[in-house]
Amino acid sequence: MGIRTQIIFYSAHGQIYKMAKAIEQGVRDVEGAEVCLYRLPELGPDDCGAARAGFGHVPIAQPERLADADAIFFGTPTRFGNMCAPMRLFIDSAAPLWFRGALIGKVGSVFVSSASQHGGQETTILTLMAPMLHLGMILVGVPYSTPELFTTQGGGSPYGPGHVAGDDNRRQIDEHEAAICRALGRRLAVVGLKLQQT
Repeated sequence: MGIRTQIIFYSAHGQIYKMAKAIEQGVRDVEGAEVCLYRLPELGPDDCGAARAGFGHVPIAQPERLADADAIFFGTPTRFGNMCAPMRLFIDSAAPLWFRGALIGKVGSVFVSSASQHGGQETTILTLMAPMLHLGMILVGVPYSTPELFTTQGGGSPYGPGHVAGDDNRRQIDEHEAAICRALGRRLAVVGLKLQQT
């Protein structure tokens, strides 16, 4: 039996997309795990940012597709300590799935990016986890057996991977941040597979 994994992300400058790719790599390290990436579009008229940042080929996420997944990652930049508007709209659009109980028992995680090291990464993860709990999902974080949690000078915590992009959004994902992403990808896939066996 395999596990179907989805990575749903919004990325304005490409950093969240790069984190999604690192998580994807971690998921693919687990035998029996499948993974699909989906992006959230801009809410305004210009949806060309994805093409400019190199991920315009990634299909647009549809809330009803969440029911097809066994494990789901949500990736968002921080917006004043909270998720971005496209992610909020997407989560709100999952109300029909809540009504049917379609996401109950699915495992999920969150990853984020902020301009500064103390730019609200943990509060953003926690505020996104609240609706995930309402949807009946089982939350998975990053344990301290991941050594990069002790050595990261950028982002990442037990709540989930993080990235510090800098005030110009040009700081690239460093190896510590990427390792935390890969570790979460593997962990969510493994936990999901174990739950299928119970």
